[in-house]
Amino acid sequence: MRLLSGGVSTEKTSSSTLLPVRLRWATHTHDTQALLDSGAEGNFMDFKLAHRLQIPITSLTHKISVNALNGQELPNISHTTGPITLITSGNHTETLSFLLMDSPLAPLVLGHPWLTQHNPRVDWGRNSISMWSNKCLESCLVSACLSVSDSVFLEEAVDLSNVPVEYLDLKEVFSKSRAASLPPHRPYDCAIELLPGESPPKGKLYSLSVPEREAMERYISDSLASGFIRPSSSPAGAGFFFVGKKDGSLRPCIDYRGLNNITVKNTYPLPLMSSAFERLQGASVFTKLDLRNAYHLVRIRGGGEWKTAFNTPRGHFEYLVMPFGLSNSPAVFQALVNDVLRDMIDQFIYVYLDDILIFSSSLQEHVQHVRRVLQRLLENGLFVKAEKCIFHAQSVPFLGYIVSTEGIRMDPDKVKAVVDWPSPDSRKALQRFLGFANFYRRFIRNFSQIVAPLTALTSPRIMFRWSDTAEAAFAKLKSRFVSAPILIAPDPSRQFVVEVDASEVGVGAVLSQRSSSDNKMHPC
Repeated sequence: MRLLSGGVSTEKTSSSTLLPVRLRWATHTHDTQALLDSGAEGNFMDFKLAHRLQIPITSLTHKISVNALNGQELPNISHTTGPITLITSGNHTETLSFLLMDSPLAPLVLGHPWLTQHNPRVDWGRNSISMWSNKCLESCLVSACLSVSDSVFLEEAVDLSNVPVEYLDLKEVFSKSRAASLPPHRPYDCAIELLPGESPPKGKLYSLSVPEREAMERYISDSLASGFIRPSSSPAGAGFFFVGKKDGSLRPCIDYRGLNNITVKNTYPLPLMSSAFERLQGASVFTKLDLRNAYHLVRIRGGGEWKTAFNTPRGHFEYLVMPFGLSNSPAVFQALVNDVLRDMIDQFIYVYLDDILIFSSSLQEHVQHVRRVLQRLLENGLFVKAEKCIFHAQSVPFLGYIVSTEGIRMDPDKVKAVVDWPSPDSRKALQRFLGFANFYRRFIRNFSQIVAPLTALTSPRIMFRWSDTAEAAFAKLKSRFVSAPILIAPDPSRQFVVEVDASEVGVGAVLSQRSSSDNKMHPC
């Protein structure tokens, strides 16, 4: 058998590139580079490298003759390695053997047969794989099953400076690369069931500005490389566009409104915000966790990927993971995290989608609680965004509130947003303000009575006119936000005081208790 190898020449061929890889065999690992060479008719390893690493080798029954690219005869190949795990970009993992030869300039060569088998799209300028074949998406790309060391090899640096030392042995739960890898199919896969006789509509193709096109190219390339999306021939195709974020960056969005209108709704309930903090009585230390790539940790149920297809100026693609924008995504993800953490919920954690609040009565107990949560998340392929977590605090922001040992109060940033809110100049602008303010109505005594003049203006049966009465109600509500009380967690062992009231515009009640910290009455 004659092999043509550009990898043993003194120069790379025009169709070759160096790719960072990891070798794993038995209990050993080694990081190196592999030359991707379409002119090589096999996969090769430098004999001296194999000897130095003590990689198991075996003798071939028949020697193989080999020539360099320029036709020069090289020593025959007489040995091969045993099976070795090869890990490349995107957590692409496979087991293969290498023919051994003297190749000091290229310790590994992945040749034409390897390129044909995996059919990767190679970014020659960046020395990387930008996309793997559909076969690789199902059999070679892995995430949760990677070992800790492999995850570290593929890892983009994660800042763990704010992670307490008690949890550094669980650092893989903070992995960016594992969270950015194609997850396995699980019972929680997102099913997209359509109403009888319906099919997803084809959306419009949005024009993009130059910065948006650059952001789109990065998003598509990264998503293809991670296996989150793949090229599609689906008859469906939602519109793809961007919205600006507070920090000036761009957030990709897909207009799934047409698909959502014909989707059978998942009725799994989200937690009631009104009861979110009832279990906090006696808590003195808090940790807030934020899950990384939350929805992308869930696969689309097999066969339903075509329904998620979307159009971009670069082409037509579909998701293999659950995208943002699907009407059932929140319910599917809440069911997943609830099942994973079920025995801890309402005992010492509260979970709302990808936000987790851990609360304990002492630091010693809290460390045990946090470890249990991190370990459980890791075991189930859920990963945490270290840079957005807060550990061992007496006060944490959570879901628009500030939770502390004193109780619950409104987030000062949200209060400032209300105070700085301009007077509405349209019915829709007023509805946006009332929707925002209504989130905090439990903090505002006589809320319905105060906003009655504003609520009346939201009716389409009357003309919208911003009067002095409306402005006075608007200003009064703002002032109540500034002076809003701290809510305390109810203590069932202490006496409650119930105050009720009714008027022509509203009925309400206030449940209060005397606080043990200041001996004053506080609403619960």
